[in-house]
Amino acid sequence: MADSTSPVRGRIAAVIFDCDGTLVDSEPIAHAALLDEGAEHGLEMDAAEGAALFTGIKMVFCVQEIERRIGKTLPDDFVPRVRARMARYFAERLQTMPGALEVLSRLALPYCIASNGPQEKIRLTLEICGLLPAMKGPIFSAYDIGHWKPAPELFIHAANAMGVAARQCAVVEDSIPGMEAGVAAGMTVFALCPTEKIPPQLRQRVLPIRRLDDLFEHLD
Repeated sequence: MADSTSPVRGRIAAVIFDCDGTLVDSEPIAHAALLDEGAEHGLEMDAAEGAALFTGIKMVFCVQEIERRIGKTLPDDFVPRVRARMARYFAERLQTMPGALEVLSRLALPYCIASNGPQEKIRLTLEICGLLPAMKGPIFSAYDIGHWKPAPELFIHAANAMGVAARQCAVVEDSIPGMEAGVAAGMTVFALCPTEKIPPQLRQRVLPIRRLDDLFEHLD
């Protein structure tokens, strides 16, 4: 039962989850794969800088930034090699975000996943973490429609596919581009990150949560 003091109680008819960093703790692992592969071509960047630059960002922009840093064009097989390295690292290290299984299993509202990642990556990470069998909703990828967060089109596409108005959807996001996309789509945005990491321009437009299962305090 939702908390009667929640400002969004009764307003939400569907929930849209990000995947990386929201349901699965994949962001640091994905960054490590990208930086390790980049290091083979001369990239020098530590994990903190990689996280700041690449969290929630489309792969093509990551490649462009690495090329700018190293001053040369990366080989055509760079992205496939990064994806393969990610898959190996995920198999070794990937963990579920706290509360993810409970939320996917217990949430009564319709829900889906909408991620900037490709379908194969989304499904791989969910499978490794044991979340795929718990999924009761569809999975949408930015690669399916050709629009990536922070643009709002992916979330709007997901809402339309579920037959729910954008204003009645809640987005659960850990990344700034994802939060920006949710706000731009006119949706309620739950920010799964420390309040101090939310930019000032977004702090009055999102609802911070510490864990995924905190959603039960807000949703029917």
